[in-house]
Amino acid sequence: MPAVDDGPSQDAIGQSTQDRAVAFSTTHWSVVLEAQGPTPAAQAALEKLCRTYWWPLYGFVRREGYKPEEAQDLTQAFFARLLERRDLETVRRERGRLRSYLLASIKNFLSKARHRELTVKRGEGRPLVSLDELLVRERADQEPAHKLSPDRIYERRWALTLLEQVLTRLRGEYEAAGKLPLFDRLKELLARESGRPSQAEIAAEMQMTENAVKQAFHRMRHRYRQLLHEEIAHTVAAQDDVEDELRHFIAVLQT
Repeated sequence: MPAVDDGPSQDAIGQSTQDRAVAFSTTHWSVVLEAQGPTPAAQAALEKLCRTYWWPLYGFVRREGYKPEEAQDLTQAFFARLLERRDLETVRRERGRLRSYLLASIKNFLSKARHRELTVKRGEGRPLVSLDELLVRERADQEPAHKLSPDRIYERRWALTLLEQVLTRLRGEYEAAGKLPLFDRLKELLARESGRPSQAEIAAEMQMTENAVKQAFHRMRHRYRQLLHEEIAHTVAAQDDVEDELRHFIAVLQT
């Protein structure tokens, strides 16, 4: 698990307070706001929203006792109805956290589904994300689901999905710079697990000095925290909420 427990301090994540304010003003809540319209930008935002929260919400529904196909249909219907009713506008007005709002919403949705014996026709409507891709992930999941509550599964999957998005963005930057082999090795240093290589071992393998590896890792960790901050900023309604949500993210991964 990539290390984040030393905390995303203000100077570690952004270059300056001013830079962070500017970045927040152009990225915060944009995924939510743009997911409510027919424009290409809105469709891209909707896809990102669904990719971030489909797997956590599906896991919650499954843990509530629904079979895989039922959980797929209910999760699909939840997103469709959420957007049709423009409930996301309420989230913006209430200055909430999208993570918390969606968890409360899915609980309410399932309660009504049980009460009204809600059924969803399979294949109804266009899937918001590829179910094949998400179910491959489901089969590979190693969470001890029998020991986790539905809420806990949702929280862990939210954190792991967010982490995956950050690492994917970071990998893309290194690939664009022609430094993918270096990324693959330095990424192992982010994980505070036994068996990870030392900086000296990476230096020898990459034909670099140990000091060069140290500096390269410092830059990677700095950029990693910046990207994490940006991803979190997409899911809160106010800049003041970012640090609290980051702390929550860290706590979820550590427990």
